[in-house]
Amino acid sequence: MEVKVFDLVVEIIRGDITDQKDIEAIVNPANAYLTPGGGASGAIHKAAGRKLYEEAKTLAPIKVGEAVITSGYNLPNKYVIHTLGPIYGKDKSEPALLSNCYKNSLKLAEEKGIVSIAFPAISCGIFGYPLEEAVEVVFGTIKELAPKLKKVKRIRFVLFEKPAFNIYKEKFSQLNK
Repeated sequence: MEVKVFDLVVEIIRGDITDQKDIEAIVNPANAYLTPGGGASGAIHKAAGRKLYEEAKTLAPIKVGEAVITSGYNLPNKYVIHTLGPIYGKDKSEPALLSNCYKNSLKLAEEKGIVSIAFPAISCGIFGYPLEEAVEVVFGTIKELAPKLKKVKRIRFVLFEKPAFNIYKEKFSQLNK
C-alpha cells in the first residue's frame, strides 16, 4: 500500500525490518546506549552482526529524539539510523519527542543522500506508546516534512505485527488529505 505526498512515496507493509532489500537505510528503535535489545532493535543487531554494535557504541549515549547513523554491515541495507524514542508516560512531551525521532532520522538521511528509508513503529513496543497516538504523530510529521525532502524519495513503514499494520493502514488513507 502506498501514497504519494508531494514527491515522496510513502508505503506501509507488514514484514520484517531486517528484510528490506530494496531500501538504503533502516531505522533502529534503539536504547540510549545503542546496545542490542529486544524487538526490532534486537533483530537488527542480530542480522547486522557484532560490528554494528562495535560502531554504534562509539556514538552512544544518545538522548530521546536524537538519531545517529552507522553502516549496515550484514544487513541488505547500506545504513542503519539509530534513534531513541520516548517512553510513554515518562518522557515528556511524548509527541514532540517522537516527532523528533522521525525528523532527525530523515535529516541524517538527507545529509547522506539516502533515497529510501524504512521505519518500524518507534516507541510502540516496550516503550508503551499507544499505536493510534503514535500514528497521528508520525503522519503529521511526514506531512510537514514531505515538501522539504529533496533526496529522500521513499519512506516505508514496516510493521511486524498485524494489529500495528492494521492501525497504520486505517490511518494511512488520511495522509494525502
